Amino acid sequence: MIIKNSSAEVDGFFMPAEYDKHHGTLLIWPVRPGSWGVDPSDAQRAFCDIARALSPNENVYFLADSDHAKEAEDALSGIAKVYEIPSDDSWARDVGPTFVTNGSDIRGINWKFNAWGGEYDGLYAHWDKDDKVAELFCDKLSKDCYDFGDFVLEGGSIHTDGEGTLLVTEACLLSKGRNPELSRQQIEEKLKKALGVSKILWLPRGIYNDETNEHVDNVCCFIAPGEVVLAWTDNEDDPQYELSKQDLDYLEKETDAKGRKIVVHKLPIPDVPILVEEDDMSYEFEEGEDTREEGERLAASYVNFYFGNGVVLVPQFGGANESSDKRAIKIFEKLCPDRKIVGIDSRAVLLGGGNIHCITQQIPAFNKGADK
Repeated sequence: MIIKNSSAEVDGFFMPAEYDKHHGTLLIWPVRPGSWGVDPSDAQRAFCDIARALSPNENVYFLADSDHAKEAEDALSGIAKVYEIPSDDSWARDVGPTFVTNGSDIRGINWKFNAWGGEYDGLYAHWDKDDKVAELFCDKLSKDCYDFGDFVLEGGSIHTDGEGTLLVTEACLLSKGRNPELSRQQIEEKLKKALGVSKILWLPRGIYNDETNEHVDNVCCFIAPGEVVLAWTDNEDDPQYELSKQDLDYLEKETDAKGRKIVVHKLPIPDVPILVEEDDMSYEFEEGEDTREEGERLAASYVNFYFGNGVVLVPQFGGANESSDKRAIKIFEKLCPDRKIVGIDSRAVLLGGGNIHCITQQIPAFNKGADK
């Protein structure tokens, strides 16, 4: 059922933390030539690795269109359930429903999706299928869905501690391609009602060259109440340094919704900037689609990890960043000692424009019969 003229806050629902118990995780089978190349097998392998790491402890769902559903089912046999729902691409974080809970049941939220900026600076020209994914997936789960009309938002632009605090970036939420008719205060009020949060922390910036207008899930996120990881570099000549320094300065002056000072753990970005190489140039772009160019710096960050039940899935980029990959794993082993830390070779996902967090969407636990 579509719920209009109400909100999570009014109905006693709220957005839980990603590190809370999951019913499952949603992904979308990658096939778009402009994101994954004419041969998407490397990306598909990474998506399967993610599903394989999650499936022992939670349900895994994939969406695929009618032309690729059988392909997805064959590749994911025994580890995921495939629903035949079409989409324009594979960013489940941004086009799938954002879920809220009242402690015993869940509901989805259907934000308006416009490909990260619509006609102003969106990344592709057509997104009608993506904009319908949230409602259709909620139908598959037999869960109600809040409709937020023309309010544009993506799941990667928000991150919560589950205790009333929400992280966002000014660069993204105040961008001209989202909700230019709304003030910062009006956006804040909508988010509070939608997600049942009481305090929003507005980080100034995200990751350098992030084509989403700097989603928060690539630069900073909660790992526990009152604790965040922040993408970082000590290299003052790197363009990321100033962006992360602005965020650190902001966080050091703030408290969360419960009045706690925020503990910031610096999570270094890859030591060597990851660039698009000539060998990667196998894309087929549609008219109006954002393109990749040889030598373009990609928005690589280990903050784009994912909490699953009992695990943390951490991006691994390989090559010249083997040592920084290992460093990220060690940091997470220290920060999350009660979870298994799993490195995922996700360079193919990065080439598509995001990383592990961007292609996953958590579904909170809602009943003992349906949850693992």
